[in-house]
Amino acid sequence: MTRLIIAADKFKGSLTAAEVAEAVAAGVRRVSPDVVVEPVPVADGGDGTVAAALAAGFQRVDVTAAGPTGEQVSTCFARRGDVAVVEMADVSGLVRLPGGRPAPLTATSRGTGEVIAAAVDAGCRQIVLGIGGSASTDGGAGLVRALGARLLGADGTEVAEGGGALADVTDLDLGSLPKRMAGVDVTVACDVDNPLTGTTGAAAVYGPQKGAGADDVRLLDDALGHWADVVAAATGEDHRQAPGAGAAGGVGFAAIALLGAELRSGIELVLDLVGFADRLAAADLVVTGEGSLDAQTLHGKAVAGVAASARAHGVPVVAVCGRNALDAESLRTAGVGATYALTDIEPDVQRCMSEAAPLLERLGERIAAEHLGVPTATPDRGQPG
Repeated sequence: MTRLIIAADKFKGSLTAAEVAEAVAAGVRRVSPDVVVEPVPVADGGDGTVAAALAAGFQRVDVTAAGPTGEQVSTCFARRGDVAVVEMADVSGLVRLPGGRPAPLTATSRGTGEVIAAAVDAGCRQIVLGIGGSASTDGGAGLVRALGARLLGADGTEVAEGGGALADVTDLDLGSLPKRMAGVDVTVACDVDNPLTGTTGAAAVYGPQKGAGADDVRLLDDALGHWADVVAAATGEDHRQAPGAGAAGGVGFAAIALLGAELRSGIELVLDLVGFADRLAAADLVVTGEGSLDAQTLHGKAVAGVAASARAHGVPVVAVCGRNALDAESLRTAGVGATYALTDIEPDVQRCMSEAAPLLERLGERIAAEHLGVPTATPDRGQPG
């Protein structure tokens, strides 16, 4: 019996990864009801990472934690045994900014630390942390504070939250952090290699995406450099130039320097979590996808990771997307044999966004007809990209 795996990421602004899989599966089953379809929602470490873990059988654990500007938000982590999956985007992310108003100097990663603390206090000893989509540039200071550290100013009191206040830190008291995190392994899903500071650092590259103007960027970069000095004085090691230290506004730095974390490719980490390699053993075809196939796709995004894994197991791959900006040769090199874009059958981009599900169903019909050895049950509605 033919077996199909649908391992797609979200179509941002339109559908979750699970909804993408559901729509493609509906189209496939309409043409070939006998095909066994296995949805495996995936993510690259940003938003959707916890959802992918939950779809793979992890249990949801609800938590209330501080949002990026201090307000309490309802979030969760995913748990299986002593493994917890924490998603920074859902607690300390841009989507959690009240009214969407950025707070480049004051936004904090504290809530992410509070979720980690909840998981550790519940007995989890392996933390998988997805750090995409953050709203803060605080060097991970808020995160480590939530785990027991104290950032003290010249007068011996704690400094304010946010990256701007890091310039006022004179002493880092690790407090209860070492004891709380003893025996806990932290793995960070990270697909960038930026250092903490400098022209390719957290403030310069990602600060503007979080509302930082030119003056804010300079202030934040200086503050992050000072924070790195303070951490080095407290630990005896300087990790500001470590690849990935600048990820998520410097959360990568704090994770490496103060939690002893390992940084790994987000999609590879998620594929391991969902047992993707084992699922490939009985697969005849994999459908992957994301909202836009572009140059970033080839550098650590979900489609490239899924395709590489499938190719290593000899399973052919096709991709669905909203729009495709890559040439066929680049996709073939990445392991994608054919591409089906919503814009191939609906040129109106707004309709592609608002009607993504029914359009994906139509692409599912074509995939079944062209790759699963069954006759098409519907008229031809466009050509694969």
